[in-house]
Amino acid sequence: MLHIITGPTAVGKTETALRYAEEHDAEIVSCDASLFYRGMDIGTAKPSAEERTRVPHHMIDIRDVDQPYDIVQFDREVREVIESILTRGKAVVVTGGSGFYLKSFLAPVIDTVVVSGEVREAVAEVYGTRGLNGLLDELDRCSPEGIGNLDTKNPRRVLRALERCIASGKSLLALQKEFSARPEPYADFQKKLILLERDADELRARVALRAGQMIAQGLIEEVESLLSQGIECNPSAASAIGYRETLALLRGELGRDDLLPAIIQNTNHLVKKQRTWFRTQIREPDERICF
Repeated sequence: MLHIITGPTAVGKTETALRYAEEHDAEIVSCDASLFYRGMDIGTAKPSAEERTRVPHHMIDIRDVDQPYDIVQFDREVREVIESILTRGKAVVVTGGSGFYLKSFLAPVIDTVVVSGEVREAVAEVYGTRGLNGLLDELDRCSPEGIGNLDTKNPRRVLRALERCIASGKSLLALQKEFSARPEPYADFQKKLILLERDADELRARVALRAGQMIAQGLIEEVESLLSQGIECNPSAASAIGYRETLALLRGELGRDDLLPAIIQNTNHLVKKQRTWFRTQIREPDERICF
């Protein structure tokens, strides 16, 4: 069985997953996209060394911050991790709030389009020279009939969509139609989905508290270090909340007094999107835990 614990940012997934894993003799598999990267610790509220000693964690600190990582790589590697956990006689607890990676355990998320290095480089150049708007302009040319429900504010999603359109020679809508016919992943597993929830006002208070703690713990210094390690070469890492605002501060695009409010505001926007996503993109949970 796959035990899947999810919920919005700051709801309390880390401690809940730890206790649940201890109770079920399980190991934890993270599906949080920002936890893949080494050095992104403070801004991601990454489980501490002590917490990772309590229960073995997987899919954390598996890439340098300048190394893009995508769902295809994740799907391949996480299947090997899950098989390894099961051979040790342990249960598997999957936890995280990154919708795309979470959904990979519940429904198809990967198409069969092969994207060459040349296509990736060409699309990356568009993003580097013309930004997100340039990507969207190119995507409109590839898909004149529309782009469906693509999250146009997410650079990583737009990058991947444009790469696949160019590589396949098909429109995004055509690719989405083909994709919907893919088989369910982990079909041989029972899956228990647990959704964590909190009162909206309490969650906003937790978001504000956590954002303030991150800055106090050295978020700015962490991002300065990550700059020297090439974080700006990796759109997925550079666009993560907390990091993109701090990068804007370091570029002189955001004032020091504006950093905390910006992180809080953008995190609350993310929470709203996550709650909508949970309602519309995944099946009814088997259990709800309301704090």
